[in-house]
Amino acid sequence: MNRRKDAMRFAAYILAVMLGSAGFSSAEGPDQAMLLKPGADSWPLYHGDYTGQRHTTLTQITPQNVSNLSLAWAFQTGSQAGLKASPLLVNGVLYFTVPDNVWAIDARSGHLLWHYTYPPNKGLHIGQRGVGAYKGSIYFLSPDGHLLSLDAKTGAVRWNVEVADVAKGYWTTMSPFVVGNHVIIGVSGDFDNLHGYLKSFDPETGKEQWHWDSTPPELTGGMTWMTGTYDPELNLIYWGTGNPTPVLTGATRPGDNANTCSIVALNPDTGKLTWAFQVSPHDTHDWDAAETPMLVDGTFKGQERKMLMQASRNGYFVVLDRTNGKNLLTVPYSPVNWSLGLDKDGRPIPNPAKEPTPDGRLIAPDENGAANYRSPSFDPKTGLFVVSAREAYSIYFSKPADGTYGWAGADYSVWTKGVIKAIDYKTGKIRWTHDIGESATAGVLTTDSGVTFTGDFHGNALALNTTDGKTLWHANTGAIIATSPTSYELDGKQYVLIGSGGVMFAWTLPGDSVSK
Repeated sequence: MNRRKDAMRFAAYILAVMLGSAGFSSAEGPDQAMLLKPGADSWPLYHGDYTGQRHTTLTQITPQNVSNLSLAWAFQTGSQAGLKASPLLVNGVLYFTVPDNVWAIDARSGHLLWHYTYPPNKGLHIGQRGVGAYKGSIYFLSPDGHLLSLDAKTGAVRWNVEVADVAKGYWTTMSPFVVGNHVIIGVSGDFDNLHGYLKSFDPETGKEQWHWDSTPPELTGGMTWMTGTYDPELNLIYWGTGNPTPVLTGATRPGDNANTCSIVALNPDTGKLTWAFQVSPHDTHDWDAAETPMLVDGTFKGQERKMLMQASRNGYFVVLDRTNGKNLLTVPYSPVNWSLGLDKDGRPIPNPAKEPTPDGRLIAPDENGAANYRSPSFDPKTGLFVVSAREAYSIYFSKPADGTYGWAGADYSVWTKGVIKAIDYKTGKIRWTHDIGESATAGVLTTDSGVTFTGDFHGNALALNTTDGKTLWHANTGAIIATSPTSYELDGKQYVLIGSGGVMFAWTLPGDSVSK
């Protein structure tokens, strides 16, 4: 009799999935309307929406009840590669990745729906940030430079196109970015012979639509590592570019090395450059400007502005007018000792005495930077830009013999500390800090109710008070957290999702704690 009841329960669960509990038959989404205005029951883009703010309007979890969070489910990927992906949520289904793998799981229960495995390849398996989604497809970049369209219902391959040549040293790790009728991808790599670029592809056919090179033929580098942001009113995409090469020497590349270590604005329909702002002119420290180019509309010095904000790897926080790329604010948010100040355009001026030398130079920050790929968040109620940052010093050496690889030198860290920092975007002042151990690990998510979710170096998922940074809740996950938190609401229940090691964790409130 018990077996019969169990079988009936299982059959009921399967029927619920088929009828829309997992959303497969109810909608094809996400369409452009969902991407432009995601609902509380979706997270259809890498950052949640096009702004890159990684902020949720959900308020069920509050500073008063967050201490009651309990584990809803945990999904074991079984992969030795740690999760770095930001999951997408579409129609009740979560999609996330590690290199060579894509999973689709039920967002309510954590049950596996399908798993796609890419064939063995020679790509660099450094990490994978996630997938893109549009209508019935999931878009995935393989380590060896291929863009795949997978059927969102089954994981079956619809098409597969090469977007970068792995034999030249390219690899691909980012979450593809869907804007209108475009799937936009960037590339990674550090060899001297490589040029950074963006490419756009037709979401239905995989046909290339446009190609934009971040560097001219005489310059190399400028990789486009991470997913960008988009302003539909201006019809501009915003992207961060990487360092010029050779990496730790500028002797063979005089000048500013335009469009490297920069924030760029492009037309998504044509790939044409509209403006560029260089955060690190003539970089010799490997400080990519690939960090999130966050879009915020608000008041700055008494004037309403369409702004772009970035906590850059070089230790500077910048605020730009995103209509034209003009600088509004540049200020250090972490120890910085490599600059002589700012030029007339608000760009840091490199100090020649702080370039790598044979006998070494003490530099702050180190090569990993004051920030990195981990996503920051913006809380519109407090005006705080909250970022997982690093305070770090390193000794940089020049080693010309190593230049053939692109690393004409080395850096050796001497001191680091991970700190969550809340930056007042209007002034650049640090309003509060929260120590998280030896280094930064997780990204950040803020909520309308005043809770900030992140993680520390010891493997703890954290909930902080957005007002003052004090700890409200923590749960140890048993591994380093290298993802950025997300949140969604299904069936009236808010979930917080954080990946740690090879496990995806989902927390929610017990029924009797929701109103407390």
